[in-house]
Amino acid sequence: MSWEGDRSLWIISLSLAVISLLSVYSASSHIAYLYGSGDIGKIVVKHLGFLVTGFGLMYVAHKFPYKRFGPLALLLLPLVAILLVVTLMQGQTINEANASRWLRVGGMSFQTSALAGLVLLVYVARFLSLNEPGSYSFKTSFIQLLLPVLLVCGLILPANLSTALMLFLLALLLMFVGQYPMRYMLRLIGTGVAGLALFILVVKAFPGISNRVDTWESRITGFFDGSAEEGYQVQKAKMAIAQGGLFGKGPGKSKLKHFLPQSNSDFIYAVIVEEYGFVGGGVVLLLYFILFFRILRIASRAPTLFGQLLVTAAGSGVMVQAFINMGVAVNVLPVTGQTLPLISAGGSSIWMTCLALGMILSVSRETSKSAQEIPEAEGEKDESVHALSNA
Repeated sequence: MSWEGDRSLWIISLSLAVISLLSVYSASSHIAYLYGSGDIGKIVVKHLGFLVTGFGLMYVAHKFPYKRFGPLALLLLPLVAILLVVTLMQGQTINEANASRWLRVGGMSFQTSALAGLVLLVYVARFLSLNEPGSYSFKTSFIQLLLPVLLVCGLILPANLSTALMLFLLALLLMFVGQYPMRYMLRLIGTGVAGLALFILVVKAFPGISNRVDTWESRITGFFDGSAEEGYQVQKAKMAIAQGGLFGKGPGKSKLKHFLPQSNSDFIYAVIVEEYGFVGGGVVLLLYFILFFRILRIASRAPTLFGQLLVTAAGSGVMVQAFINMGVAVNVLPVTGQTLPLISAGGSSIWMTCLALGMILSVSRETSKSAQEIPEAEGEKDESVHALSNA
């Protein structure tokens, strides 16, 4: 078994996984008490299983030729749209976390929006790589590019506003990098804003359709008013960070984790800082920054436009999610329900993060191969010229 591609990215991913095991073990005591039998070991073993299978996905993806991810996304896009529709009709709430909708498949819960987001971004990257910057017409690109973005984000919106907005903005970022006309992007933004406004108006007129608008309002209110439920969560997270000090209370000694409803997922960064202090939180933040710069480096060296856009698509999703999660913990952003990639508990998030990193490693692996083949080809050419001159 050979591990190819960017070695730093492999090391960072493994480091985050190790931190994840320690943090989830500590932060899950409250979750185990509330929603389980109190056996933390079962939660940790389950989390370890998600990590192992996730790294298995990463390994398979990094061996897969990256150019084939584009056609695969084209085939999967209708499927994920159907899954999102089914999720809206049959989705379930997990551990009272109503920010995300889930499907049960074979006794396991799966967050369909995580898969749909990755597939959509790869699809957008494929479309942009197949078209010259000045060759777009609004009619054609609306059907092939803008409509899928609106459809997928619109299907995610009723259950998870933060994920829909994040995905919408990431698609816009890809379009900007791919030199899609700004005037068409502005039309997309206008259509998206109109769709969101229409959804809010319909829900306000018929409250029985959904309770999501009330949840959004409470989260925004909680960002400014500490008396709201979401404000309470953030206040506890800020207290945990403040009590961590420089070196923290020590592994497993967090007290505020008992007051955070999603201590092993949404607010796990606060638990990390409380137990390992500013130093521990800084190490986690540093790892994500290094990961970010490695992604930029791989994108800049990609041999094709699709490779560059694929790395941008896969990497931006991971990094934005990470900084949103940490931003919520320190009260820079409203509560969103976004997990901390490779650290928070949760199978869907871990699997999709590993798959995204595997795609990036696939580009890195083939870039390295191309770089090695060029000197070899030049060497063979020089030998041929030398032989001819001797003849």
